[in-house]
Amino acid sequence: MNIEEFRNHCLSLKGVTEKMPFEKANNDYDRNLLVFSIGDKWFCFVNIEVFDFCNLKSAPDVSVALQAEYDAVRPGYHMNHKHWISVYFNQDMPDSRIFELVDEAYHRVLSSLPKCEQAKYV
Repeated sequence: MNIEEFRNHCLSLKGVTEKMPFEKANNDYDRNLLVFSIGDKWFCFVNIEVFDFCNLKSAPDVSVALQAEYDAVRPGYHMNHKHWISVYFNQDMPDSRIFELVDEAYHRVLSSLPKCEQAKYV
């Protein structure tokens, strides 16, 4: 997988927007973070230059199970470890499963939006 495939998948989900909110960060890694949102809530982000892993919104029980099953899944980098996971590319998790987790993160955040806002994306 590469950044364009990953980005295209994220943007294929209804109502997803992207932004790079850390242009004033002190380091290149953070400046190159691309964030995907539904409404104004993040569900995923990835570094566009290094493209080593993505951070995804996750349920605590799912997060624990995935970390037990895959070496590629770790607690979320710089995020709440209970609600976010880092999924490393080109390890023991197939790309198809990573895309499934992106979709699950999207739906998790979508379902947390107010009903009137959810209706815009259904």
